[in-house]
Amino acid sequence: MTRRRTQKGFSLLELLVAMMIIAVIATLGFKKTQEFTAKAHYLKSQDTLKTVGEGMDQYYLKHGKYPDFGSFEAMVDAGSPLVKENMIPANVPSRDGFDQPFEGKCSKAGYEVSTLGDPNNQEDRPKYTRKPGEISGAPSTGSGKSPAAAGAPATDAKPEK
Repeated sequence: MTRRRTQKGFSLLELLVAMMIIAVIATLGFKKTQEFTAKAHYLKSQDTLKTVGEGMDQYYLKHGKYPDFGSFEAMVDAGSPLVKENMIPANVPSRDGFDQPFEGKCSKAGYEVSTLGDPNNQEDRPKYTRKPGEISGAPSTGSGKSPAAAGAPATDAKPEK
């Protein structure tokens, strides 16, 4: 009679299969984490532009004109009239979540602020621009007029894909 040996552990093949399964799951999780992080950076950048745009609109309502700024950094500087008059918070960043500088300019007639979007995925997170009465990628209001022409303030909208 032959005796069968009882196995007291895992074979090398079983261990390799288990490690491969763990590696695949970890890779998928890492990619999803990167995707969600990029989306969060993009939404935070849009929120920053919304805050600055609303501050500009408040300034316009109070003074009847927009302030003169040559750059986005001047808009969010601690000495800016927007910060001094509490129209925007004092700690608004001058760079977006992708560590790219925000772009912006403002004259007495209007302003334009923008972010370049996700440098690794321009299709899903493209350049986002905000101007008085319009937002890049904003859906039409249905009346054929822009919100500014209709006398309505700018609304939030996500860029189109």
